[in-house]
Amino acid sequence: MSELVSSFQHLGAWRDALATSIDKLRRWLNAGQLLDQDAARRLDLAQDRLAGDKMIIAFVAEFSRGKSELINAIFFADYGRRILPSSAGRTTMCPTELMYDETLPPCIRALPIETRARLGSTSDFKRSAVEWRVFPLNTDSTEGMLDAFKLVAETVRVSADEARMYGLYDASDPDQAAAIDANGMIEISRWRHAIINFPHPLLQSGLVILDTPGLNAIGTEPELTLSLVPSAHAILFVLAADAGVTRSDLGVWRHIVGGESGNSNHIAILNKIDGLWDQLKSAAEIDAEVQRQVQSVAETLHIDVARVFPVSAQKGLVAKVTHDEPLLQQSRLPQLESALVELLVPAKRDLVRKQTIATVDRVITEVRQTLTARERSLVEQLYELRTLQGKNQSSIERMLLRARAEQKEFEENVRKLFATRSVLGRLADEAYGQVRLDALRSCVLATREDLRKARLTPQFSAVTRDYFEQLRTLLRRANASLAEIERMIVGVQRLFAEQVGWSLPPPMSFSLETYIADVDRLEVAYRNHFGTIALLTRDKWSLIERFFDTVVVRSRSIFAAAERDAEAWVRSLLPPLEMQVREQRQQLKKRTDSVSRIRDAQGSLDERIGQLEDALQQAQGQLAELKRHADRICAPAQETSGAGTHAEPPPKEAALPLVTPDSPQSPAPERIVAANAQEFAASADSMQDSAPEDESDTQLRAET
Repeated sequence: MSELVSSFQHLGAWRDALATSIDKLRRWLNAGQLLDQDAARRLDLAQDRLAGDKMIIAFVAEFSRGKSELINAIFFADYGRRILPSSAGRTTMCPTELMYDETLPPCIRALPIETRARLGSTSDFKRSAVEWRVFPLNTDSTEGMLDAFKLVAETVRVSADEARMYGLYDASDPDQAAAIDANGMIEISRWRHAIINFPHPLLQSGLVILDTPGLNAIGTEPELTLSLVPSAHAILFVLAADAGVTRSDLGVWRHIVGGESGNSNHIAILNKIDGLWDQLKSAAEIDAEVQRQVQSVAETLHIDVARVFPVSAQKGLVAKVTHDEPLLQQSRLPQLESALVELLVPAKRDLVRKQTIATVDRVITEVRQTLTARERSLVEQLYELRTLQGKNQSSIERMLLRARAEQKEFEENVRKLFATRSVLGRLADEAYGQVRLDALRSCVLATREDLRKARLTPQFSAVTRDYFEQLRTLLRRANASLAEIERMIVGVQRLFAEQVGWSLPPPMSFSLETYIADVDRLEVAYRNHFGTIALLTRDKWSLIERFFDTVVVRSRSIFAAAERDAEAWVRSLLPPLEMQVREQRQQLKKRTDSVSRIRDAQGSLDERIGQLEDALQQAQGQLAELKRHADRICAPAQETSGAGTHAEPPPKEAALPLVTPDSPQSPAPERIVAANAQEFAASADSMQDSAPEDESDTQLRAET
């Protein structure tokens, strides 16, 4: 088993262990009635992300560079023969994804080329199962799989007019014109896109392999350039060692890289170095020749020479199948696999861990705050009741009056929290209005009309440039509203800290800058794909159609994700406060009731003190168990990191001293934004008479 395969399997095992730890935490919180609706949603989201996590590796090259053979050598050598077809000429005619979806049987789904004559991107057609042809895949037969995989190389001959209708023929291109036969027919791919659902262990663990055809397919399927390839965690650009970087190779590189030569996930593979092996040359001479090619490739592509890897995929595959270790080392395939391990696995593990821990840690922090508040309240109640031992009836009456006064004062603060909801809802609607599809639709319709009026290339470019700027403006406006929401919530938290003594962490920061950057990258990719030459050589209506099939579809995805994440963030702001309110209200009510019973001689003072001591012990035990769950969630990453160090565990809340209710110190409140403060105060005053003193817990439940 290669180092790469082993590393991917360890990554999958670590991800499964992390998901199991989160599931244990969820069940424990639920059993202890510590899991509210919002926390459950966030834990579900973390588990869904882990279950659907993918690692995408894109193989990009012109035809006959050995992409399929390289995939066979790296991933499928354990089968003892080739799985993907590999021979002279084209073996991949359409973009092909190798992945595994457990909800589907092993099969090959192929999208007919005829769909190019209709509006819609590949992503659009992925949502419609009826558009795809499905071919069963017999995984028990290696020969059967090899024959089935030949499907991606199938072609069909059509007339030049039909090829032009599909966007696959340009009469002004001399190379394409030369491909027309005597009958006016041209050979094109039978399929537009193929998805191979294959239960290979690596694919089952979340690996997705994207195999792309040459420059012609990249030019006719803009979605490859704008979405599929850029989303890959690693892009392997395959060249032939004997030819180096040809003109067509450079065209592919520029379309994929888009000027981002510093991107560390782009790797150049100088394949077929066995063509440079010569029995009449010494090993040193051969190595020097290979190094010259490596240096030449690095200079041409403007990348670090350390990111150019010379290999022989064919010899590496043969060596693995025949267990020929010297030949395997000579093929230099192990060096490439080690580099992929260093590039992919740690970065992917860290990314998944940060995303997951950020979500789970927030839930753990909120539960810890609730339990700590419960612990503090129980300690204070114990102190008060112990001071009553040996006291007369008047002392008990004074304590009851004080408990009721604190309960009433607390309800006054709760009304202000209710008022916050209306202000939050207004600001949230302002933010959502900028990123909802209605706002994008208005922008798209205006751009469509302007494109129709454009007559010259500069006008066309100006309209598209304005479109991207409008997208950025909408996102920036939404960002400003979200920032105002964050400032308001911080002000409310400080208000409760001053008047109630709570200590809440500030809300998790959120910004739409990521989506603004996505728009920037989309614009760069669009400029690279639809450059000046494309604007001059294609008719206007074809360009408009391609613009809306690719750029607008991608814009819709960006805005949908921005709206979804913004709504999720806003929904997460109030539940921590509301959870604390429920806990505080419950403890205040229990405190008042217990003093009332003692005053009315309905309960024994010693009996109530014993109950509080049991409750305190339970709360402290839950805090200790919560810490153990937090440590378990961090442990899988530490064990697989190989660093030998352990992250500092979250500090356990210190045992609380016996204090009086007046002793907690709290920071000064932060001033709320002036405009919102006035509306907040007015809303709070208007609710003074309408809200009953004893609100039900259902009013405090977070909206979902």
